[in-house]
Amino acid sequence: MRCGNGIEARQVDELFINIDPIQAGGRLTADAMKAVIAYGDGYSVCDNCRKPNRLDYISKPPIADFHTDVARWLNMDAVRTVPGARRGFQAVAQTYVKKGDPVLLTTLSHYTEFLAVEEAGGIAREIPASEQKLVTPDAAAAKIEEVRKEFGRAPVLAFIDHVDYQYGNMHDIAAIAKVMRQYDVPIVYNGAYTVGILPVDGKALGVDFVVGSGHKSMAAPAPSGILAATAERGAEVFRTTSIVGDVTNRKFGIKEPEMMGCTLMGATLVGMMASFPHVKERVKHFDRELANHRIVTDALLSVAGTKILSEYPRKHTMTRADTTASFDTIAATHKKRGYYFSSALEEKGITGVIPGATKVWKFNTYGMTGKQAAHLAGAFVDIARENGIAVT
Repeated sequence: MRCGNGIEARQVDELFINIDPIQAGGRLTADAMKAVIAYGDGYSVCDNCRKPNRLDYISKPPIADFHTDVARWLNMDAVRTVPGARRGFQAVAQTYVKKGDPVLLTTLSHYTEFLAVEEAGGIAREIPASEQKLVTPDAAAAKIEEVRKEFGRAPVLAFIDHVDYQYGNMHDIAAIAKVMRQYDVPIVYNGAYTVGILPVDGKALGVDFVVGSGHKSMAAPAPSGILAATAERGAEVFRTTSIVGDVTNRKFGIKEPEMMGCTLMGATLVGMMASFPHVKERVKHFDRELANHRIVTDALLSVAGTKILSEYPRKHTMTRADTTASFDTIAATHKKRGYYFSSALEEKGITGVIPGATKVWKFNTYGMTGKQAAHLAGAFVDIARENGIAVT
C-alpha cells in the first residue's frame, strides 16, 4: 500500500507492539486521526481568523478555549502552542539569554536545550548527575556557586528535565526549583516525557515555565508542543511586537516576536486539540502504566546477565537496559550478529528496538495493555531461552 510518489503507508503501530522510546506517548488517538484528515490543509484553522488576527484568539475551531484549558490543566497562567518542545526552549532562551550569559543545564539535558542556549549566545554550565544518574538539589546549589565564582553572578536561566531522555529517571524538580528561587534563577521545566503522560502542576512544582512535547507525549502529530508560563514570565516571553517600518510606518498589532506571530497551524494543532480530552484522562492512570512496565522489567531482569541502568524501582515507563552480558553474548557468533535480536522481536510482533543494538538500548511501554506487556515480557524470556541464555 502506497500513499503516492513512492511513499509507503506506515503501519508500524497497526502491525506491531511498538516500544520505541520516543514514540510511545505520541501515538494518535482515533479522534486525532479524524481531525488530521479534516484539517490537513496548511492554513485550515485560519478559516475564521478575525481581528486581532492571532492564532490563540481563534474560536472556531476552539483554539482559544484550548489554550485556556491547557493552562488550567497545568496550573499555569498562559500557554502558547509551539512546533515542538525545542521551540519552547528557544523562545525562553531568546528572551533571557544574552551573549556571554551563563545558563544552567544538566549532564542529562537534551541537546535541543544546549542549542537554544548556543543560539542566544549563552554559555552552558552543567549540573552533574550523581552515580545513580539523578540530578539533586545539592548539586544544583553547588553548581550555582561555581558559576557565581566564575562569572561574578548567578546563571540567568536554568533548564531542568523532570524525566531525562537518557535514562528515563525522575528528578526532584520541586526541590531543585526551590534552590533556583533562592538565587532568583528562572527555571524551565522540560516536560517532554511528562506533560501528557502523568499529572503536572507547574505552580506546585515552583517552576517559571513548563514545556511539553505534543508528538512525544500528548498523542499529537509532529512537530507540536506547548510552552506554559506564570503571569510574570508570560508577560516577558509572550510580549507583543513594537517594531515600526521606517518607510511605511507599519505596525503589527499584538503579534508576539518569540512566537513569530503565529505558531501551530492545520493538522498539528487540531490533532493535539482532538487528543486533549483523552490525554487529560490518561494521566490519571499512570500507576497502571507503571504496573505494566514492571511486568516487562521483571522479565528482563530474569534473563541472566541483564541489568537495568535506570533508577530502580522504575518511576517512568522509559527505561535503559544493559544486555551486554546476556543478549549481546549471542551476537558474537550469530549469523545475523546483533541484528538477530531485533529480528527475533519482530517475528514475535514487536518493534522499536534499534536494529543491531544488543548492548545498551532503551524501550518504552507507555500505552500498553496488560496483555501486551505480558506478551513483550514473554518474548524477551523466549528469545533468551531459544539462544541458550539462562532465565531464573
